[in-house]
Amino acid sequence: MIFQAIFDRMDFTGWLLLGFALLLLTDVIRNWRPHNLPPGPWAVPFLGNVFTGVDFKTMEKLAQEYGPVFSLRRGSERTVFISGYKMVKEALVNQLDSFVDRPVVPLFHVVFKGLGIALSNGYLWKKQRKFANTHLRYFGEGQKSLEKSIEVECTCLCEAFREEQGRPFNPHYTITNAVSNIISSLVFGHRFEYSDESFRKVLKLDNEAVLLSGSAQTQLYDAFPGLMKYLPGPHQSVHANYKEITTFLRKEIEKHQEEWNADDPRDYIDVYLAEIEKKKEDPQAGFNIETLLICILDLIEAGTEAASTTLRWALLYMIRYPEIQKKVQEEIDRVVGQSRQPSVADRPNLPYTDAVIHETQRMGNIVPMGFPKMASKDTSLGGYFIPKGTGITTILASALFDKNEWETPDTFSPEHFLNPEGQFRRRDAFLPFSAGKRVCLGEHLARMELFLFFTSLLQRFTFSPVPGQMPSSTGVLGFTNSPEEFRMQATPR
Repeated sequence: MIFQAIFDRMDFTGWLLLGFALLLLTDVIRNWRPHNLPPGPWAVPFLGNVFTGVDFKTMEKLAQEYGPVFSLRRGSERTVFISGYKMVKEALVNQLDSFVDRPVVPLFHVVFKGLGIALSNGYLWKKQRKFANTHLRYFGEGQKSLEKSIEVECTCLCEAFREEQGRPFNPHYTITNAVSNIISSLVFGHRFEYSDESFRKVLKLDNEAVLLSGSAQTQLYDAFPGLMKYLPGPHQSVHANYKEITTFLRKEIEKHQEEWNADDPRDYIDVYLAEIEKKKEDPQAGFNIETLLICILDLIEAGTEAASTTLRWALLYMIRYPEIQKKVQEEIDRVVGQSRQPSVADRPNLPYTDAVIHETQRMGNIVPMGFPKMASKDTSLGGYFIPKGTGITTILASALFDKNEWETPDTFSPEHFLNPEGQFRRRDAFLPFSAGKRVCLGEHLARMELFLFFTSLLQRFTFSPVPGQMPSSTGVLGFTNSPEEFRMQATPR
């Protein structure tokens, strides 16, 4: 009777307030965090922690406040963040099977659709990764041609630098094109000239998408995809860019289909087309044209972005630290000389140069937040319960700058990778390629590329800043951490 009287007297505003209160109560109950889940800052009702920064520096501050395992909620989705070498190793290596899956990332799911290599799971992921690993090795290392292919590209890159005749220039897309040509040769069977405007446009579109996808505004799409897909914003540019890129890649596939000869496979696409025929009775393995398209996108992105960005960081550091550049050149001159190109076989005899490359990867911190993962089963980490299906982010930057692992973590120092006798030494906390079952598929290729490109460039040129334009060592944070655009001078030696 009392409730009836109250309801009879309520006006529109009263009903509105009641509805809001019920929604608020529902949100609080649904997103209530039990005491045994990782801690984190207070979350705004309905929105969660969308006003908390998404960059690795913000995450490190939260780790100092809440510990190496903490959580944030964006919308109704909770993500656990893992910080520090010890805990990152526990998650990726010691608990090898606990965090092997990928979550659905709405921003990327529009494009990748759970297919391919990077964002797939389960049986499909295992089959696609194994196939890519096997056949990229066949077309590269198996035929002993991969190193030769990189050496040829090194010559092309050095020639492009020489054509600048010591004038100031921005090396960004020349380097990116050179690096991308290695994976392109394996996937497409051919390289692209640096003057190829259609391919350079693809590289620029991808670079823009990578930068935009790491911004806080873009990542709002992951929290509220149903709403954000109708609103303007950088997420629309990310999707539009990928649409143009996949159109370019689809044309390459169609060209291969027209010329395909099952008895004479030339590259990854050719052998994949043959596998589609072989796996018709196993549709769960995912061998079809759509998956091929996404696999190519995965391979081109992974085979281009990290190594090319690292090389740009390497040149930037050589410009900022001329005394280190000089020591690298002296070592190359002593071991390799000027009469031949450096080879992978020279690496053990170039410990200082190798240390500089590793220190560039550490300080460059290319993928600071790693790639998103998901708990594959109910598990515990750092004394906290993590339910199956929870999103996981291992902060790789926290391992690369861990004060307990590195003598001077915030200083560029090749000595981090040298023992007292000047010999190269490996460091356990060096995890730029991540670790575990989801370790970067292209790690071996990237390591070879970085060594050969870097030594070839330092053998033939001295790099210096444009007068009055010293490049900044502060990175631009997108999905990756890249240098600000800079111009330099390359003086032939």
